[in-house]
Amino acid sequence: MDQNKSLSTEEVARILHVSKSTIYALIKKGEIVSYKIGRKVRFTQEDVDAYIARSRHSQQVAAPVQKVTVQSSLLYGDSAQKQPLIISGQDVILDILSNYLHQYGIQALRAYVGSFESLLSLYQGKVQAATCHLWDSDTDSYNLPYIRRLVPGVHAVAVNLTYRMQGFYVKKGNPKKITSWKDLTRPDVCILNRRNGTGSRILLDEHLFRMKVSPGTVNGYGNEMSSHLTVAAAIVEGQADVGIGTGRVIKQFPDLDFIPVQKERYDLVIKKEMYHTPEIQAMLQILRSREYQNDIFSITDNDYTDLGKIVGEV
Repeated sequence: MDQNKSLSTEEVARILHVSKSTIYALIKKGEIVSYKIGRKVRFTQEDVDAYIARSRHSQQVAAPVQKVTVQSSLLYGDSAQKQPLIISGQDVILDILSNYLHQYGIQALRAYVGSFESLLSLYQGKVQAATCHLWDSDTDSYNLPYIRRLVPGVHAVAVNLTYRMQGFYVKKGNPKKITSWKDLTRPDVCILNRRNGTGSRILLDEHLFRMKVSPGTVNGYGNEMSSHLTVAAAIVEGQADVGIGTGRVIKQFPDLDFIPVQKERYDLVIKKEMYHTPEIQAMLQILRSREYQNDIFSITDNDYTDLGKIVGEV
């Protein structure tokens, strides 16, 4: 399966925990985007995540976004905001954040790119808020070393979004007994990888570097997938023995087990010069609001202890 593999109606129904007839009803109402290959209906992972964000994990019909009490001084009129606020990253909680911002006249757009590209885009001024979950093996720490390298000469602030587990997707029962990074180098194990620049790919590369293992010797290293969801779906279909991703996805695939291996920190990075602008302050106020937190708590069981808190500066 290639990195742009489509999802079938049955797969989407399983992800959303609804019947296939409900999916067809959502298509008819225009509530979920689909396309056709011949006579077959297909979906992209981004379409499914976007529907989840809009519905806030409603199982059937999208619900309206609750309003957060944002200080009036932080709100934009139509003519006040000259350019949109662009938030880069691939987690569905960012789509929900964008929806909240739209409720208050702040035009928020999304860039669905990996951690490495997000930081480069922040440095180049293409986005105003970048997310990352990049582990540095030299310091055994997350994000700050990469922010310093990829956004050089720029003072930046890292605001925490969540802590979450990275681990291995394996078939139910873990038939290959995969429990460690070393197991991914075994000749009888075939892996699925993520694209260059994603947090999961860099996590794998850093561990291979630590073990002094050449990536070219790892079976399946070149098989790249577009998302955690497509990795998990490919393991179910027998495309490989193991893939790397976050624990949230596993709930959508009863035929898989998740082997947790490392807790990661997922941060939102902002240039310090923009930190006190009205749109950034409104975004931070939303992150810290009970309404927003209740919404994302209903989607994942990640650790949101430091949500909205500054966890580092460079």
